[in-house]
Amino acid sequence: MPSYRASPGFFEVPHAAVYTLMTVTVLASGFCFIQAGGPAAPAELLFRYGGMYATAIARHEYWRLVAYGFLHVNFVHLTMNMLCLVLWGAHLERRVGPAYFLIIYLCAMVLGAVIGNGIHSTPYLTVGASGATSGILGALLCLWILGKLEVGFDFFAINIGLNIAFALGNSRIDWGVHLGGFAAGLIVCALLDLVEKANAYLLRCKFPEAVKVNLAVLACVMALWVWSGPAQAIAVGASGWEPVIMIAVAYCAVVKLVDLGLSMKKGLAIVVTALAGVNAAVVMLCGWALAFYCWPHMPIGYLPLDILVIFCPNPILISGLTAIGVAVLTLWLCAKEILRGIEDVGFVGTSLRAERSRRHGL
Repeated sequence: MPSYRASPGFFEVPHAAVYTLMTVTVLASGFCFIQAGGPAAPAELLFRYGGMYATAIARHEYWRLVAYGFLHVNFVHLTMNMLCLVLWGAHLERRVGPAYFLIIYLCAMVLGAVIGNGIHSTPYLTVGASGATSGILGALLCLWILGKLEVGFDFFAINIGLNIAFALGNSRIDWGVHLGGFAAGLIVCALLDLVEKANAYLLRCKFPEAVKVNLAVLACVMALWVWSGPAQAIAVGASGWEPVIMIAVAYCAVVKLVDLGLSMKKGLAIVVTALAGVNAAVVMLCGWALAFYCWPHMPIGYLPLDILVIFCPNPILISGLTAIGVAVLTLWLCAKEILRGIEDVGFVGTSLRAERSRRHGL
């Protein structure tokens, strides 16, 4: 991983992952506002598009654990959360890189929803990125406690104080999601630090951020697949935790193969090209799963099915074209890494191995 050091200043310029999350969140929330015909979205619309509610987990609607974090009640709600994302997310992404930043953000979003759901004793509907942004602040606090963040205590005093003051002034704040996301961010950041320390003994190279982000996305896809029916159907005779263990072992093997590949001459170009092919294959398999398994079992009027029917009348053809597009997009986004790998005469792998031993932990 490249060297990321947080600026000692209060404000940090946002980076790619922050901009990406902001764009997706604004588009998703804006779509709801357009549907509602105003700067606010009614509860019925938020529920339809992914709001988190009391029995969502019991009904296996796991997609809501992520979808709710990209929806907002009104323009003020959206603005406040995006401001927090910029103020806090820029510091965290600069320090840990986009891959770990996205992992912390999504884990805080999901675990915040799970913890909030456990705390609620009455029916509720929750939307907003507050749990995820609270997780960013928790992760920054973890790095500060570990002595790995160059910001003063006033940074946390001001930001946590303002966050609490704003929450106290709004009776509709979901404290369970806020506190759950904050705790999740702190814990996940600490675990990632331990992972980085363990990787010093298990892996040869520091992975370039492009490779790390790609592997993180594949991990998310595999996690969603484990939750789905196709995983149980394919794992013939397996039940309970067996598919999870099998996929976890397979993923660890892929990570080690990537590590070995990066240590070879021109290995970076080979790894990126291989990941482009894997991305295309995953998209194709997801398209087939939607066509042959998911669609026939989705109830009429179910939102994901409605969207898929509109945009994917021929799922096999669309998934094939999308797979080609994803492969091309991967190669384009990783053009610098591919060029570096092609020009490698034995120095890239050596520099990545040196980077592995340069920093202990995050």
